[in-house]
Amino acid sequence: MSDVNKTIQKWHASFRKGTDFDSWGQLVEAIDEYQILARQLQKEVQSTNSSDFTEEQKKTLGKIATCLEMRSASLQCTQSKEDFKLEELKKLETIIPNILTYNKEFPFDVQPVPLRKILAPGEEENLELEEEEEDAAAGAGSTEAFPPRAPASQGTLLPRLPSEPGMTLLTLKIEKIGLKDAGQCIDPYMTISVKDLNGVDVNPMQDTPVASRKEDTYIHFSVDVEIQRHVEKLPKGAAIFFEFKHYKPKKRFTSTKCFAFMEMDEIKPGPIVIELYKKPTDFKRKKLQLLTKKQLYLHLHQTLHKDS
Repeated sequence: MSDVNKTIQKWHASFRKGTDFDSWGQLVEAIDEYQILARQLQKEVQSTNSSDFTEEQKKTLGKIATCLEMRSASLQCTQSKEDFKLEELKKLETIIPNILTYNKEFPFDVQPVPLRKILAPGEEENLELEEEEEDAAAGAGSTEAFPPRAPASQGTLLPRLPSEPGMTLLTLKIEKIGLKDAGQCIDPYMTISVKDLNGVDVNPMQDTPVASRKEDTYIHFSVDVEIQRHVEKLPKGAAIFFEFKHYKPKKRFTSTKCFAFMEMDEIKPGPIVIELYKKPTDFKRKKLQLLTKKQLYLHLHQTLHKDS
């Protein structure tokens, strides 16, 4: 079996897994599976090195990714006006395994998510260095028009887990972040993840919606993040990471500006202020460099829910 057929087979299995979870009412697992597959499809769509798929096939893959995100959003927001149903999503199941020969009209009037470059670790820093050099050479005032982009305006936040007797759940309200150039950040949002000591994901990653407002040196989020594991079940030495991201129009990619993290002994009810570190994000917490000497931090508020 060729590599491309193996990839298609993996996508199809992932799609089936997600819709199975969905039909069994395991919504957290379904959302996670849908988002993982949507990212994989988008990565293929955005790949410039791949000749496995034609432009038309990539467009179809992009539309499937959009539908996966729409279903994921429907599961996260029960009051959503534009509810995308499981039965509708299932109509796409036969398209994935037949993508190489699929030539019918797509069943839904949706558009692929506009391109946002997905970068490998380290690429981002090189691109930003280039951008700074270009800025110095060309100066400000470029009027080049860019295609519309799709910021994570809705986010990918997950609902709170069901309570269990004797177990504690953690809600983190991201209140605001202090940055000296806060007003210049475009489409700012946070990616929240929980990593073990080796930097391996313990929970699905979550993105906040784009920040609600900017004020002086602060970007305000005022959004609740539900940690997707009971506090007692978090591995020893784990940490919760907050990556602050914003859009770079010149390079058409989303960049991590800085990050912060909270360790297990810092989990306690009430407000907490944590330091910001320079990128790249060091999930193993070995080589940390403070972002600034100024009194600028990430402001959070913790709520613990215990079912006695």
